[in-house]
Amino acid sequence: MSEQSMKELLAEAEESMPDIQERSVVKGTVIQVSRDEAYVDIGYKQEIAIPKRELAYPAPESAEDVVKVGDEIDVYVVSLGGDNGGVLSKVKADRMAAWKEMEEIQKRGETVQAHILREVKGGLVASVNGLRGFIPASQMELHFVRDLSVYEDQTVEAEIIEIDVHKQRLVLSRRKLLEAQRAQKEEEIFSTLEAGQTVHGTVKRLVDYGAFIDIGGVDGLAHISHLAWHRVKHPSDVLQVGQELDVFVKNVDVDAKRISLSVKDTMRDPWLDNAEKYHEGQIIEGKVIKLTDFGAFMEIEPGFDGLIPMGELADHRIERADEAVHVGDVVTVKVLRIDMKRKRISLSITKAKRDADK
Repeated sequence: MSEQSMKELLAEAEESMPDIQERSVVKGTVIQVSRDEAYVDIGYKQEIAIPKRELAYPAPESAEDVVKVGDEIDVYVVSLGGDNGGVLSKVKADRMAAWKEMEEIQKRGETVQAHILREVKGGLVASVNGLRGFIPASQMELHFVRDLSVYEDQTVEAEIIEIDVHKQRLVLSRRKLLEAQRAQKEEEIFSTLEAGQTVHGTVKRLVDYGAFIDIGGVDGLAHISHLAWHRVKHPSDVLQVGQELDVFVKNVDVDAKRISLSVKDTMRDPWLDNAEKYHEGQIIEGKVIKLTDFGAFMEIEPGFDGLIPMGELADHRIERADEAVHVGDVVTVKVLRIDMKRKRISLSITKAKRDADK
């Protein structure tokens, strides 16, 4: 073959080759795949190897996890020529398509699935369609989260709140979706919830003045005075976070979005159980525990008291209770009245003495 013929053949071959430009996206066919790389035919004079780090983000364990022989893929032409034929990147091609898709998703007001990769200062790094996204710590939950690492390797639904293709910046928010979900649940619950109902809930948070209890997506407050029939020093003495229980709805304020709950109203008052052990006219004994201007309180049982009115302390007129009894005195009394509705028991020292003298 003459030199002229060879030149003509080369010219024809070059003319038949597709016009491939650097910094453009072209289609290629996977010819060969190994653990570390994949060879792709883009119609250039030779197949070009793509290392696994340029096949997917984050980098896979093996190129075989991403592509297989015969796959047709889009690749970004970084450069052409050299011993290796050029430099290609599927990651960059995917990113260009992904950024365009992200812009369209944001315009449509749709959400994305973000796979959490790791915790960084100020938030979390996530993978979204091969792009690096960032979720600020304040945008992950409705409340402050001290340890964000618990979300690593989870996939969460998120909303795009900022996108800048030139700066490769993608900022996401999960909080906005949670706020919308909470608003919807609030509307549903407040439209059906009424005072007097008993509902099931889960203890979410304990504070000095009570407990916040989730009753189906909305929190209600059970004041510390409504946690138990006995005096409670701190809510943690009777409840723990995560505990499930029934609660009584005391009040629903739709305008203020507040729900008042009671734990103790779902249980029988132990005072009633104690009161049923006694009857009017019965003679009992107890210790004086408190003096007042209107009489003295006697402990019938631990946590169960009765009142001895001033006129029932002595058989003569007295001005002060300490003229007849003192705190710590053990006295014998007669049960005068048991008022189950008002939860009061009236006692008498004088009538107990008269009965004893008969």
